[in-house]
Amino acid sequence: MQKRTSIDISVIVPCRNEIREIRAFLDCVLLQEIGSFKMEVLIADGMSNDGTRPVLDEFQKRFENVMVLDNPGRIVSTGLNRAILEARGEIIVRMDAHTLYAPDYVRSCVDVLNETGAVNVGGPALTRARGYIAEAIAHAFHTPFASGGAKYRNPRYEGPVDTLSYGCWRKSTLESIGFFDENLVRGEDDDLNRRLASQGGMIWQSPRIVSWYRPRTRLRALFWQHFQYGFWKVPIAWKHRRRPTWRNFVPVSCLAAGIILLLCAIAANATGSAAFRNSVFVVLLALACLYLGGSLGSAFSVAKRNGWKFLPLMPIVFGTFHVSYALGFFLGLAFPPRPWNQPNPVQRAVTAITR
Repeated sequence: MQKRTSIDISVIVPCRNEIREIRAFLDCVLLQEIGSFKMEVLIADGMSNDGTRPVLDEFQKRFENVMVLDNPGRIVSTGLNRAILEARGEIIVRMDAHTLYAPDYVRSCVDVLNETGAVNVGGPALTRARGYIAEAIAHAFHTPFASGGAKYRNPRYEGPVDTLSYGCWRKSTLESIGFFDENLVRGEDDDLNRRLASQGGMIWQSPRIVSWYRPRTRLRALFWQHFQYGFWKVPIAWKHRRRPTWRNFVPVSCLAAGIILLLCAIAANATGSAAFRNSVFVVLLALACLYLGGSLGSAFSVAKRNGWKFLPLMPIVFGTFHVSYALGFFLGLAFPPRPWNQPNPVQRAVTAITR
């Protein structure tokens, strides 16, 4: 890559095994309407083994503003930090290879960053799915029943948020905060935003910043994705000594209550206490009916808006969202990091299995 005398914007991209998406993503990046700005694209490849790397090398040869970097850590946080260290732009824009971007995405990020005085800006989490299962996952993604009403999933919300998708910062901001935490396999963006907010920085979401995330196409992939989200939420809370929000506690609390009630029912049945057993079963049935009612109500709402063909699948998708997250969160609580920045054997095992 030929060195330019100056660079205004550095786009940083963590990438690993994205052969299905990488060409469409690179086309989006290279077609960005940036006006007179000079932009470089730094892609940190996590040692891809599915054919992604030859495509990246091809684009690096064809476009002088594209640089491919090795990310031997193979996780998002190490890739982002590797790219930030090489970045020469005053403004850093993070992108993800699993997402498509509007032609004015980068320019809108820069405009909103300059206009608001925020330390980090981004757009709402929009989706663009391919296939029946992916479409159902996308519809669930935007429902309060699945997301808990998170602001970053509201496509119309503009204003301060706790966290958001991807991000755009001044490089000096990232240097002052200490970059991304490489102890975290997931949730590195949540952690960074918490650190920025703790120093008085404002995180700002704007609908002018438009991108479309590609949801998983299989329920198994969705399960492992949200299992990781739940698991790594615990080390972040441990690090910042702050309780997770109610949205994080609801799935694991419901799962724990169901398991405890079921065990109580089994114990009551074994001891022959019919009154206690019946009471436990009533409470368990009420909990199950409450969840089923919420799931079916949300499923009908999705189907009414987007097509009745999604009705049979939506409860399964909702269950996958909630159970996977709850199991991950529960496992994280059962084996918390002590101290938070020293991964324990369970964290290392989860990282190896779900990497």
